Amino acid sequence: MSKPVSDKILLPDGAMLPRLGLGTWFMGEHAANRAEEIAALRLGVELGMNLIDTAEMYGEGRSEELVGEAVKGIRDDVFLVSKVYPHNAAGAGLIRSCEASLKRLGTDHLDLYLLHWRGTIPLEETVEGMEALVASGKIARWGVSNFDTPDMQELLRIPGGNHCAVNQVLYHLGSRGIEHELLPWLSGHKIPVMAYSPLAQAGTLRKGLTENETVQRIARGHGATPLQILLAWSIREADVLAIPKAGTRQHVEENAAAGKLVLTSDELWQLDDAFPQPSWKVPLDMI
Repeated sequence: MSKPVSDKILLPDGAMLPRLGLGTWFMGEHAANRAEEIAALRLGVELGMNLIDTAEMYGEGRSEELVGEAVKGIRDDVFLVSKVYPHNAAGAGLIRSCEASLKRLGTDHLDLYLLHWRGTIPLEETVEGMEALVASGKIARWGVSNFDTPDMQELLRIPGGNHCAVNQVLYHLGSRGIEHELLPWLSGHKIPVMAYSPLAQAGTLRKGLTENETVQRIARGHGATPLQILLAWSIREADVLAIPKAGTRQHVEENAAAGKLVLTSDELWQLDDAFPQPSWKVPLDMI
């Protein structure tokens, strides 16, 4: 069954996170939307979705600046996540990126810092740098994003690599590849999945999901929207939390309501039938 928004995800170090958080990709890029985006983030925190995810890549820092404004006065209530570019993920470059993110966010530490995707810098150097940031108090913990199973296996062979807190990957009803190998592997190592774009991005793929007859029928049965069904589905697993982007207060309220939906075993079976899990290993989806 899916989990309500009040349910929590347990990180390896014992920290508790909401099953639904707030994504910020493409937010902070248009001045006309700024006030509403800030209001949406603050409302999300009030509704219990107090994890906010951003990145130095998003708008080349503009998203972090927006988040920094949104968390003024409520920083202690927010679990703040940001991500570093792969080419900055070691040595002095990692320190500079982290400090720049902290400045834009108006805080003295990050609750979680992620390697955005794997680049050419050896993982050993990234882990060493992340551990140094933890020791200095600039970050509380670190993790990765867009890592497939072989990447995770290599990471955990590195000294300190077992301190990885999460793996943030693309996951939604139309992209289920992680269920064949990666999700079970992460679950076995007690590393949660942070699902980005759990509603798929606006476009043909999302349209194919929301206009699907099964999704629409289940939505009608719950008095919900198809997008709410997609979001409820994405957090049905015990080790998955999702970070949908919501740039308006209305969208935030809809997402929070989706977190309280409980999909029945029969409804989950119907969705499996309409959008089957791959029966073989497929490359990790990324956008």
